[in-house]
Amino acid sequence: MAEDQTRAQLQRGLRVAVLLVAAGSALGLGLLNLTQNLHRYGSPAVQFCAWAALTAVLAVEAVLVVRERPWSVWRTPAVVVVLAASAASYSALPDGRTSTTADWIFGAANWVGLVVLLDRPLRTTVSFLVAHELLAFLNLVLFHDVTRSSLARFATGSVTVFGIPLCVAVVAVVLGRISEEAAAAARELERVRTAEAVAAASHRRRAQRFAELSTTAVPLLEGLADGSLVPSDPGVRRRAAIEAARMRRLFAETDDVENPLLHELRHCADIADRKGVEVELDARGRWPAPPVPVRRDLTDAALTVLATARSWARVTVVGGDELVSVSVVADCGELVLPPPLTPGVQVETVGSGATTWMEARWQPSRN
Repeated sequence: MAEDQTRAQLQRGLRVAVLLVAAGSALGLGLLNLTQNLHRYGSPAVQFCAWAALTAVLAVEAVLVVRERPWSVWRTPAVVVVLAASAASYSALPDGRTSTTADWIFGAANWVGLVVLLDRPLRTTVSFLVAHELLAFLNLVLFHDVTRSSLARFATGSVTVFGIPLCVAVVAVVLGRISEEAAAAARELERVRTAEAVAAASHRRRAQRFAELSTTAVPLLEGLADGSLVPSDPGVRRRAAIEAARMRRLFAETDDVENPLLHELRHCADIADRKGVEVELDARGRWPAPPVPVRRDLTDAALTVLATARSWARVTVVGGDELVSVSVVADCGELVLPPPLTPGVQVETVGSGATTWMEARWQPSRN
């Protein structure tokens, strides 16, 4: 989805920005301070090893950003490498140089750790920053002379070393929540628009169907209203039964069911059942759901026979991937059925005395 792509681009941009800051702090300023104070270290090799460890972590992050991959299982080892590099650098730090330019890793390891934990919950980032601060503080109080000036340097340095990465982590969390809420709102808006479009289309189809029914149902109702048609007339009762079955089928067309053809036939058979006709419905096989116009042609012939049946009717539906057949046998006498409107639907009727057999066929593979 477009929302998910936008969120991914936003997160990737934030990762790139923090990576650049960390690279400038560790690879640029950190290396500069390290080389300028090289003569002060008792073991310069330890400092270069710590710098190389931070560089390796940043290099892995650069590869992951290019490939758009998270740290995943390598996150914990990377954090351990950053903290171990800090501890090693502190162990070789000259006395009295805590929180000075010689203590280059104090303002570098924090950003490298943030790079690794940027997409994690805020509490995880805070825990790392606290651990980083605790390492520096323990190094100060356990291995160096604690003076008022050294404590002041540590306190003032901690404002930026701890505070600025924390602010960036908070911004990352806020942006993540905003993007999630925006994506959720966009999905809800899309769902509402889809529902409205479906409702509008359903209303149009229903209005069209009502208009189609009005050509046969309205004259019947008008005739009954003005007295030109009488309910006792068998022909009028037959027309009324047919229109009632069509109405029931219209209402059934909007139902969400697994087999809409059988569902609509059951509604058509219900009209015959209500007037005392014994209806038997049998279905065999599995077939794809026919489109609505095809179902109307398949059921229209069946409901006409059912509405005309006197005492019994048998409806059989047989289908497969290449053919769907709806046949009805009933004691309704001979009928003249209108031709189907959908190409591919064929209707055949055979009458024998008081019994009529009708079959409507549809071949899905040819449509």
